[in-house]
Amino acid sequence: MSYHHLTLRERGKIELMLKQGQKPAAIARELGYNASSVRREIRRNTTHGGYDAMAAQQRYEQRRKACRPKGRLAHEPLREAVVDLIAQEKLSPELAAGRLRMQFPDEPRMHVCHETIYTGIYKNNHLLDFLLEFLVQARPKRRKRGQGKTRRRSLIPNRVGIEKRPAIVQQRREVGHWEGDLVVGKNQDGFILTLVERVSRMLHAVKIATKRPAETCRAVIHTLLDRPVSWVRTITFDNGTEFRDHETITQELGAQVYFADPYSAYQRGSNEQVNGLIRRYLPKGTSFKELTQHQLDQIVQEINDKPRKCLGFRTPNEVFQLHRKEHLRALRA
Repeated sequence: MSYHHLTLRERGKIELMLKQGQKPAAIARELGYNASSVRREIRRNTTHGGYDAMAAQQRYEQRRKACRPKGRLAHEPLREAVVDLIAQEKLSPELAAGRLRMQFPDEPRMHVCHETIYTGIYKNNHLLDFLLEFLVQARPKRRKRGQGKTRRRSLIPNRVGIEKRPAIVQQRREVGHWEGDLVVGKNQDGFILTLVERVSRMLHAVKIATKRPAETCRAVIHTLLDRPVSWVRTITFDNGTEFRDHETITQELGAQVYFADPYSAYQRGSNEQVNGLIRRYLPKGTSFKELTQHQLDQIVQEINDKPRKCLGFRTPNEVFQLHRKEHLRALRA
């Protein structure tokens, strides 16, 4: 006989048969239950007023709710740590989950899957639902990826496509390969040039007044000119016309410039992800008119001090310092 819980209808049948004077064994045969199960049900839910099916069902539901395992986030220290990492340190749920495993390696109760955090945030009346506003891309609900856009021809002269870029760049095994883009202010009242190194995810950002190719080109050269030659090997841009003067960049820095396919932001994933982090500080619709380079440098510093899952939950600054030390040892050798 398979085991299952009594329903409200079956409890109503028990109440009726008891009032008719039926014995538990007879009731059990009628319902197809073991007699001991029916006796236990009657004993557990009989009061001075007798057996009441509705009251028995309510007590059953309360007991079921109490015996269900509580969610992992019901552990208050864990929940408070998640709130601190997301709201105060501005980490994503995935980074928060990874950081907790590093901070509490021997405390399983302080470990949580990032999907559990997301579920709590997107669930109405959950203790973490207020964290929605702290997500990098806060939306009313989670959504699937949309379809791509139709591609069009580039207007960049002598453009070299990403398909010709050396395979080692994709492997992220050596430093010196960069991705670049512009972040646009409200009504195009200012722009931020972002350059991200693919291995360390180190970010450099410079405010520029316009996106004229000459100004953008000067900003790229000025930002990377003092780097050792081995740390500026290639740069991959999107197809914006602000990068039309890419040949000047190659002449000044000695770095080959490549361009991602149109509408293929994933080919510059490191840059796009970091641009998203910048938008946490400067959301879309924010004017860059009063933004100073000093303020931007503070934002960059915070971003470079944030742990990343792709870096083993280390920060870009930590990874950069490791490669810097290796470079200095190589020079002394």
